[in-house]
Amino acid sequence: MVNYFYIALIITSIALVASVILQNKGVGLGGLTGGMESDTVFTARRGVERTLFFATIGLSVVFFILTVITVIIS
Repeated sequence: MVNYFYIALIITSIALVASVILQNKGVGLGGLTGGMESDTVFTARRGVERTLFFATIGLSVVFFILTVITVIIS
């Protein structure tokens, strides 16, 4: 039973990392290493950006719950 939670935790963590990386807006590969553009303009999230933002929040909540369950069961 614990193995199923470990597998779910691994899949959720990979999806969470991917959703965070996909949220870099127009900064290229420099944004992955911490480099920022000086003329960055923050706008409202619409469409796919908004869906990805809420998916990231949902994945983080699922990750937290799975972690707590896994610790309790172990």
